[in-house]
Amino acid sequence: MTNWFRNHWHFPPRSDWFALLLLLFCGVYLPLQAFVILALKIWQLEGGLTWEVPLMITIHNAATPTLDRIVVVLTQFGSVKTIGPIAFLIAGVLFSQKRWRSLVYLTLTLAGCGAINLAAKSFWHRVRPQLWEGYILPKDFSFPSGHAMTSMAFAAVVIMLAWRGRWLGVTTMLAMVYVVTIAWTRLYLGVHYPSDILAGWMLSIAWAIGISIFVKPAANAVSETIAEISVSNQNDDQENISQEKIL
Repeated sequence: MTNWFRNHWHFPPRSDWFALLLLLFCGVYLPLQAFVILALKIWQLEGGLTWEVPLMITIHNAATPTLDRIVVVLTQFGSVKTIGPIAFLIAGVLFSQKRWRSLVYLTLTLAGCGAINLAAKSFWHRVRPQLWEGYILPKDFSFPSGHAMTSMAFAAVVIMLAWRGRWLGVTTMLAMVYVVTIAWTRLYLGVHYPSDILAGWMLSIAWAIGISIFVKPAANAVSETIAEISVSNQNDDQENISQEKIL
């Protein structure tokens, strides 16, 4: 067990400290700072920033009965009820392939984002916007957006799983389209302010990148298998050396 943790949770060599600090600054610190700024603004202006309602009205001006039905379906793909089963299936595949780091990363990223979202909503108690009728408002609070956090966290997991694969570019583009689409549906339906969306994105980005620094999810099953074999060989070598010393 000790060797497994040593292999999967390790800090980079000294030559990589600059890259690590840069990643922490850009991927964790800056998003958290952006979230704090938004949170302080929301604390002062619960009804939204000056530009938020006009933007929501502009988006909703394109509303049609057909588009309403499409958006109601699309927005479900950012909910925990939809992402949960999909993540469970992915977890099953990762488990069958013995991709332990990827499995741990998926679990911590999605579960952590869910817990953070619940805690943040309970703390800020921001009431959802009520600009128009036609869609039943969720009963929980608005800040930060759960759909934005869930979709961004899921996108981060998918990108990490494809990090060194040949489909990384396509995967990243599709993930970005997915995240933006979910955000657009929430604004179209009028259940979130834009600041809710931005805050959710920032929290998820900071959490997902922070977890990736420590867990280091592998790009593919082969890399993790090689790592496991390497550790096994190192253990065998150490045992052989110990036996030779005893003899």
